[in-house]
Amino acid sequence: MEGRDFIITSLQPWDIEIGSTIKNTALEISKRNRVLYVNTPLDLTAMRNKDAKINAHRVAAMSGDEPSVRQINANMWVVDCPFMVLPVSKLPTTWLFDAVNKYNNRKIGRYLQGVIRQFSLHNFIHLIDTDIYRSRYLKDIIHPAVSVYYCRDFVIGDKYWLKHGRRVEDELARYSDVVLANSTFFAERFKQLNPNTYPIETGVNLDIYDSDKDYTVPEDIKAIGRPIIGYMGTVNSTRLDIPLLEELAARCSQWNFVFVGPEDDTFAASRLHEMRNVYFLGRKDTNEVPAYINAFDVCINPQIVNDVTIGNYPLKADEYLALGKPMVATETHTMRDVFGNYTHLANGCDEYVQAIHKALGEVGDKQLRSERIAFAHTHSWENSVKKIYRIIENYENSKR
Repeated sequence: MEGRDFIITSLQPWDIEIGSTIKNTALEISKRNRVLYVNTPLDLTAMRNKDAKINAHRVAAMSGDEPSVRQINANMWVVDCPFMVLPVSKLPTTWLFDAVNKYNNRKIGRYLQGVIRQFSLHNFIHLIDTDIYRSRYLKDIIHPAVSVYYCRDFVIGDKYWLKHGRRVEDELARYSDVVLANSTFFAERFKQLNPNTYPIETGVNLDIYDSDKDYTVPEDIKAIGRPIIGYMGTVNSTRLDIPLLEELAARCSQWNFVFVGPEDDTFAASRLHEMRNVYFLGRKDTNEVPAYINAFDVCINPQIVNDVTIGNYPLKADEYLALGKPMVATETHTMRDVFGNYTHLANGCDEYVQAIHKALGEVGDKQLRSERIAFAHTHSWENSVKKIYRIIENYENSKR
């Protein structure tokens, strides 16, 4: 697909500090097509974080201090909606929620109509990235050639979405022309709502996670003894199993457990901080991440199995494998379905101990390293976006 126009409305602001699936997808699409990435508007609740870096451009656009459209590359622009919308998540009744949400959608849609005219967009594709409230009715306002709902995570499991999220997401899935899901687990659910539902695997940035590079061991990990059992990513208690990690670290004092990434308050208060073989190294810039992963002997993803994690697609799995690292992870639907042949899967402390022992035995195995890298390369962003193109093209061809 080449020479098309895309509008992306995303729950995730462009200015988020960490990398993300939708940002990488948008950048890949922009190599051959024009892309408008819409930072959908803030509401009064989000405005309380107006000093946050991720909201700074939208706040400046509202005050007129910055233009509402900024260019990212030759084919891509970010649109900062220069107005606020009304908060809806806590509205007590369905009819009131729907009325206010339609008002918000009309406000956003009318603004986007002006942007569409400004850029002379035609025959464009609207990709809705998990923004289930503020994009619910846009199809009937901006009239895309194809409306695509892209579910990348079980966001409706978060308390913000508990009251209205499941119903609205189901409605949006039925309302969209095509539904994309980043795991077969999610796809099975949406297939019941929309026959044009397809699972797609997300990608890894091979320019950053390059197994051919020589990485210097970061200073703050040099003094940590080996073997190093490492985790890279947000250290979040809603996704990671603290009791498992505490038991694992206590039983295996001969291993050092290293966590790289920002941690939440629950982790900060956990017993892990009192253990001599556990290290928290904090947030790192995206370009620093590969050097830390490369310094691990074994990589782990010790998730809790719940509604949020059971079907999610962990980007870190591709990042670990792209650098050829042995990996141990909690057995979830996606880990078993997608990564089962290239990782060690475990449930509970006993299985984790056994799996890490096996993974440590693979350190230095060049054949296994090459197989992991080759598999991760099938999940490049280029390949991921090509799947999206094929699905959209097949849908359009079926309507002719």
